[in-house]
Amino acid sequence: MDSETLLVLVWVSPILLTQGILLFIDAKKKGAYAWFWGLWGLIQFPLPSIFYYFIVIRPYRKKMKL
Repeated sequence: MDSETLLVLVWVSPILLTQGILLFIDAKKKGAYAWFWGLWGLIQFPLPSIFYYFIVIRPYRKKMKL
C-alpha cells in the first residue's frame, strides 16, 4: 500500500463512520429504516446525508408542525 492510499483511508474512514452512525441513530429515533440509512452512510459520502434530509427529515418536520 502506498502512502497516498493510506492517507486517503485515514481521512475518509472517520467521515464515513461518523456519517453512518449519525444517520443510523437519527433514523432509529424517527422510525425510518435505521439499518438501511446506517449502512448506506458507511458506503458513500455525501449522497446518503442529502437524500436522508429530503426523504426523512423534511417530511418528519412537516408532520410535527401539524
